[in-house]
Amino acid sequence: MFNSIIGESVTITNFGICIITAMILGIVVSLVHRATTRTNKNFVITLATLPSLVAMVILLVNGNLGTSVAVLGAFSLIRFRSIPGNSKEILSVFFSMAIGLAIGCGYIGFALLFTVFISAVLYVLSTSNFASDDTLEKELRIVIPEDMDYTDCFKDIFDKSLNEYSLLKAKTTNMGSLFELTYRIKLKKDTNEKKLIDDIRVRNGNLKIMISSSFNESEL
Repeated sequence: MFNSIIGESVTITNFGICIITAMILGIVVSLVHRATTRTNKNFVITLATLPSLVAMVILLVNGNLGTSVAVLGAFSLIRFRSIPGNSKEILSVFFSMAIGLAIGCGYIGFALLFTVFISAVLYVLSTSNFASDDTLEKELRIVIPEDMDYTDCFKDIFDKSLNEYSLLKAKTTNMGSLFELTYRIKLKKDTNEKKLIDDIRVRNGNLKIMISSSFNESEL
């Protein structure tokens, strides 16, 4: 059903069709990602251009074993020096690369259908209540004195106000005189955040407490 437009050799026409299509579909992916995720301009531009770059590499290889080895060696020298992305960003990068691979092999129709289908699925799942529950996941950071046992010091408060909680990390701060605890929490529907903070303040001696509105995967 899906036939490749690439024959034994790449022509100017085939090359132009592939690169233009890859750029258009890359822009579609970037717009879908921006519509469903909080992101920045640089990452959106990366998603828009990535399919064209991948398609270019595949077109250059075009079944040539020697070129394939040379391209593999070139890519092995690349080091990505940036903060880790979250799961949605990694998904979008793989989405863009898959489009570039399909177009680089000449399967334009397959790439178009694949982009439309996956984009629609991502948009529907991201904007619907799919896999959501009645609780709200947040990040809680608490500073406590060094002489305070952090293992179960807030258990009674958490059991009363939270559906779930887990200690992700504990680190020393202020020259080792304090501990900073980071929790992943899920609030109960009727929990008052101010009351929760006030209860913790009494326990930790009114030291720093922070509840973020959403949990950041990239910090794990």
